[in-house]
Amino acid sequence: MPNTPHITRRELLRGAALVPVAGALAACATPAAKPAASSSAAPVATSAANPFGVAADKPLEVWIFDGGFGQDYAKNIHQPLFKTKYPKVEIKHNATKEITKVLQPRFAGGNPPEVIDNSGANFMDFGALAQDSQMQDLTPLLDAPSWDDPATKVRDTIDQSVIDIGTYDGKFSVLGYVNYIHGIWYSQKVFRDNGWEIPKTWDEFLKLCETIKKSGKMAPFTYAGKFPQYLYEPLLTMAAKIGGSEVLVNIDNLEDGAWTSEAMKTAATAWAEVGAKYLMEGTTGLDHVQTQTAQNKYKVAMLPSGSWLENEQKTTTPADFEYGMFPIPDFTSSDKMPYGTLHTQPGENFIVSAKSANPQAGMEYLRAMLSKKAAGDFSELVRTVTVVKGASEGRQNSPGVASASKAVADAGANALYYRWQTWYGPLKDEGIAATGELMSGGLTPDKYLERMQKKADEIKNDSSIKKYKR
Repeated sequence: MPNTPHITRRELLRGAALVPVAGALAACATPAAKPAASSSAAPVATSAANPFGVAADKPLEVWIFDGGFGQDYAKNIHQPLFKTKYPKVEIKHNATKEITKVLQPRFAGGNPPEVIDNSGANFMDFGALAQDSQMQDLTPLLDAPSWDDPATKVRDTIDQSVIDIGTYDGKFSVLGYVNYIHGIWYSQKVFRDNGWEIPKTWDEFLKLCETIKKSGKMAPFTYAGKFPQYLYEPLLTMAAKIGGSEVLVNIDNLEDGAWTSEAMKTAATAWAEVGAKYLMEGTTGLDHVQTQTAQNKYKVAMLPSGSWLENEQKTTTPADFEYGMFPIPDFTSSDKMPYGTLHTQPGENFIVSAKSANPQAGMEYLRAMLSKKAAGDFSELVRTVTVVKGASEGRQNSPGVASASKAVADAGANALYYRWQTWYGPLKDEGIAATGELMSGGLTPDKYLERMQKKADEIKNDSSIKKYKR
């Protein structure tokens, strides 16, 4: 895969005529005419029931990433709930798998939609959006009364990590709606039927891969070859287990030599071995759905993914497949973080466009989403866990959700996250390209990490790119 061309963040948002590698922001189309200033309308009085002053009949445009969770939850849960309070508001619902390609021209043209689920492999660069003041400050949402209980603020109904991770430049502006839980996914039925044990050490993992390979029943391992970010996730998690959470903090903070640390070298070498010995044939040419479907067809035993997987594969998963998830095994007994350490963080990120025609309705839409009913119905429909406290209580959990939820409970405080891929789009693109080459043998572990460090250093030394810190 080619290197990402060097472009500034403002060029990305203003529509530079570039064609970056997959995952980078796509080139903008001709800017559309800017809408009339929304401030010309008479302001609507705010109240406990209408904390943002939503106009009764002003339209609201919503764009949903049509990926692992589909779009039915928006059409059948969130939007009807919003309409119970604002029946005259016309909701213009849209969905796409290509958020950047479709919506970047709207931002460049000054007429972005109100609500965007900025998710998927080709999400818009959050850091660039923040730098260009494109995201609405959602702090008033946090301080508004919750949809369910006027006496409780929204901020008290969600996990604190949502606020921490969604804050850019001191402003809470990105709402992660789903608690993404990452790990290695497998069929509990397959493991049970074959007597395969969950590996708790890396040696056990490699021995399991060897056993599965020799059985001839299926390949041991695969990942979304066309989207190598699925593989850099377990690689980074392993590195943090080995060297401590500061490994990821240093990468996020663009520290000198962060990518070439010993923990990163060990993790990259370990996963390169998996790439060389245990991948399902043809992995590098397949996308996430193809590799996941191969697992459903019992062609491969294990793959790295997140807690959206079960819903994404619901149409191809056998009834008795019984998804399960296990954490990255211990590399050695000297790992700085214990067995069970997980990468888990809020995802399925929603934003409200600051320069849209009706940001007030956009924030109110998010407030409705954060109600217990909306979040609970969502969890049940798409088989996952939201960030709304207690929303899944008393609901029927699927095997995968139960497995992932137990893993989170077992991990306790040993939870990891990283932010470089949402802060710095060009670094994310480099990570995707370079990890693909590492796993296909095109880069040695050392060369892989040198390449990532070089890109991180370029970004660090580029004064046009705003820097963020953890």
